[in-house]
Amino acid sequence: MNEPSVTAPSRRIPLQMDVEYRRSYARRGEKGCLKNISLTGAFLETPIKHLLAPNDKLTITILVSGRSRQIAAHVVWNSDRGCGLKFLPINGRDVQIVDDLMYFVETSRESQRNVLDDIFRKVT
Repeated sequence: MNEPSVTAPSRRIPLQMDVEYRRSYARRGEKGCLKNISLTGAFLETPIKHLLAPNDKLTITILVSGRSRQIAAHVVWNSDRGCGLKFLPINGRDVQIVDDLMYFVETSRESQRNVLDDIFRKVT
């Protein structure tokens, strides 16, 4: 008997990145903050007055290394702090900008770690 396959969630990388998001039916964007990200989605922290509902469709504007990219997403779940998003990539460039962002965050952390290691070595 075949059991239903369960896929493990994508690896999430914590970050703190201000973004603009716009509901598909809205004329104006709102400000939020990505708190974690994976290739398949993210957690978007929003002000309580801008609560998003499950299935709301959004366009997230991400800035990485001077490149601006809009990525379609929809809300999977929400809380009083924000919401879980699932990315709806239209093409490979959408996936690439998320991958670039994840690489940028991890590389920055590694560089900071190396600087701290150098400082501790010199102090001891």
